[in-house]
Amino acid sequence: MKKKLLGVLFGASLVLAACGGNDGDSTETSSGGIDPEKIVNNKCTSCHGGNLEGGMGPALKNIGAELSKDQILETIKNGKGQMPPGLIKGDEAEAVAEWLSNKK
Repeated sequence: MKKKLLGVLFGASLVLAACGGNDGDSTETSSGGIDPEKIVNNKCTSCHGGNLEGGMGPALKNIGAELSKDQILETIKNGKGQMPPGLIKGDEAEAVAEWLSNKK
């Protein structure tokens, strides 16, 4: 019972850490466009590594060679494995999927 409770608490803390709060940094570029690299740094690197080399989550540094933009967007929207759905939404999700699809 204690192991199960510990597992639930650990899992919940990981999800909360991955979701993170908005630290006040804008995800827009100076020209008003969305900065996908900044979004990835704020939302993804805690699991996928600072250089997208992988960690708790899989490596993303060459993900565009494996998955299309639409497949990446689908994963962002719906989650996969331990990745919860909807960490990034709307235009930001589209921009991140496009940016990651160019990582080859």
